[in-house]
Amino acid sequence: MGQRFLMDSNVLIDYIGQNIPLNEKLFVEQVINMEFIIPSVVKIEVLGFNENFPDKILMMREFVGLATLLPLDNSVIEETIELRRNYKKLKLGDAIIAATALVYNLVLITRNSGDFKNIPGLSIIDAHEI
Repeated sequence: MGQRFLMDSNVLIDYIGQNIPLNEKLFVEQVINMEFIIPSVVKIEVLGFNENFPDKILMMREFVGLATLLPLDNSVIEETIELRRNYKKLKLGDAIIAATALVYNLVLITRNSGDFKNIPGLSIIDAHEI
């Protein structure tokens, strides 16, 4: 795998909740073992999403703690602003995730590829098509 990857929160939530097809699970594990990278907003989303896992929050916190956390620095902020200006329907969290992938030249792994369609330069792997 010569590429470097950025994980979207929906992939991590599915992985942690064991609600993931085998092919996707194996791919996600391979990426995690190689270089586990998430943007800061994914940490917020994953740890703020405890609706289905209230008893697993400590395990989720430890798991996310293993990731390399990319900051919401000025270059990501500026790219997020541009994305929000150009894609009015793009949610703020998704804009930050896409901006982080673009700034750091990472391939985004998501199960909601439609949220990121038409963003030039953004490489996406749809986790459901693995």
